[in-house]
Amino acid sequence: MNPPAFPRRRRQLAAALALLALPLLATAQAAAPAWPKKSVRVVVPYPAGGPNDLIARLLAQKLSDRLHQPFVIDNKPGATGMTGTDTVAKSPADGYTLLVSASVHVIYPSLFQKVPFDPLKDFSPVSLIARAPLVLSVNPELNVKSVQELIALARSKPGQLQYASSGNGSATHLSAEAFKTQAGINLQHIAYKGSSPAMNDVIAGHVQLIFDSVGSTIPYIKAGKLRPLAVTSAKRSPAVPDLPTIAESGVPGYDISTWYGLWAPTGTPKEIVEQLSAEVHAILQLPDVREQLTSRGIDPVGSTAAEFRNYNASESTKWARIVKDSGAKLD
Repeated sequence: MNPPAFPRRRRQLAAALALLALPLLATAQAAAPAWPKKSVRVVVPYPAGGPNDLIARLLAQKLSDRLHQPFVIDNKPGATGMTGTDTVAKSPADGYTLLVSASVHVIYPSLFQKVPFDPLKDFSPVSLIARAPLVLSVNPELNVKSVQELIALARSKPGQLQYASSGNGSATHLSAEAFKTQAGINLQHIAYKGSSPAMNDVIAGHVQLIFDSVGSTIPYIKAGKLRPLAVTSAKRSPAVPDLPTIAESGVPGYDISTWYGLWAPTGTPKEIVEQLSAEVHAILQLPDVREQLTSRGIDPVGSTAAEFRNYNASESTKWARIVKDSGAKLD
């Protein structure tokens, strides 16, 4: 007696449906993201709370939202940022360890004799995130109201005007040294242990001038405790649009900013680097991100990986020259 045809037809139909499903399954697997498939560690080589940390956390949150995996901040301060940076240099190049750091990243070899990594060779540049210009300000009692008047006064009193910095090798130090060189003047450097004591002594009139971040300077400008002369970037800052740049104030070519970038260990797959770069660029166009940064005097930028690689190289050369002229070796 032959078996009923109905069950056999059901089995044939199931087999046919399974065959039809195979292309759909293959398409779904192809559409699944190759990266990231797990949480990504974002190393910040400085303590929590500073501008580097703020930028990293803002970026990490947006990347988590867009890529549907946690991007977790790991603050690893120490050795002027070299401890955390070295951690990333020695991590697997698989896209699951990233670095958000500042422009000092490319300055380390100029400042220190012993650096445990090569900032250009041991990292894959992903994107320039933002720039933060400084403001050149003077004590209001100093009889100058422009960069040109300051230069003229400095030339009439060589070595007598003093500028405060937050420490040897800091952005506030090196930006002033670059200004001295390009303006052809002689200023005396007074180094402090941090930005706050440096700023306090300028406000008190013990030191005549200071280069400091837009965010730190604006409250004192509004209170009438400092007189701003110019910003250090090539373009005016949206946070203080009425302030001219130093370059347009008679020192052509002057362009100094602290900047922040995203790196991966060298050898990270190109596809991951380019995906990350595109995501960062898109994030930096979001209105809420731009508002959070610009309100703190930080200008969002964004770049391709190739552009950022070239920028790393050019900034390394520029800062090496500035450090050499300043004599700012730290060891």
